[in-house]
Amino acid sequence: MAPVWAKMPALTVPSIDGGVLHLSDWDGRPVLVVNTASRCAFTGQYEALQDLYDTYRDQGLVVLAVPSDDFRQELGSAEEVRHFCEMTFGVDLPMTDILSVRGAAAHPLYRHIEVEAGFVPRWNFNKVLFGPDGSIDGTWGANTAPDAPAIRRAIEAALAPS
Repeated sequence: MAPVWAKMPALTVPSIDGGVLHLSDWDGRPVLVVNTASRCAFTGQYEALQDLYDTYRDQGLVVLAVPSDDFRQELGSAEEVRHFCEMTFGVDLPMTDILSVRGAAAHPLYRHIEVEAGFVPRWNFNKVLFGPDGSIDGTWGANTAPDAPAIRRAIEAALAPS
């Protein structure tokens, strides 16, 4: 299977830092996509997301945080979100601007996830792991911590040489 970004080469997401992130830049790498929020009981998961990124980024893992206000728990602006994540959790992983992750307004990335995996976030901090080949290697809900053994195993399998 071709990487999702190859199937949709123009797929971009607005970066929280301004500009855009071209998802095709991550072809051949596993990408953990997580819809996030700053005022949620699960917001502390940012720490574990950053730890995963720190642990596996040199091996190729990308952790992409997607702030969303679909559940009405996000701060008012991308700048506030960026500042909060940097100051509270030391986050330096890639982040998008505030996006919709479900319903008619969902970003094309999340519409793809719904079509390919039948997965729609039911809450904040849902996780989707794309393998290097573009397959969706796993989906997990908010109650599964980013550093849960199942997620680590899936990441390590995705990083293993084929």
